[in-house]
Amino acid sequence: MSASAREYIDFWIETSVHAIEQFGTPGASQDVDELVRRLVAGAAGEGITEQAMRDEVGDLAAYVRDRLKAANKAESNRSK
Repeated sequence: MSASAREYIDFWIETSVHAIEQFGTPGASQDVDELVRRLVAGAAGEGITEQAMRDEVGDLAAYVRDRLKAANKAESNRSK
C-alpha cells in the first residue's frame, strides 16, 4: 500500500482515535504520546516518515490531541 502522509494520517485517526467509553470519566482514556508512537510506527511500516507527517499537520501530538478531543466532544454531544 502506498499512501500519502495525509491519507495515512486521516485513515489512522479514523481507525485508531476513539472517544472515551466510561460514563463520567473526564478527558480521554487514551494516552496521546502512546497514540503518536503508534502513528509514527505504523507510518514507518508504510514508508512514510515522521517528517512527512509533520509537514502535513504540524505537531503530531497536538494534532492527535485535537482529534481525540473532537471525538470525545462528539460522543458527549451524541449521548445527551
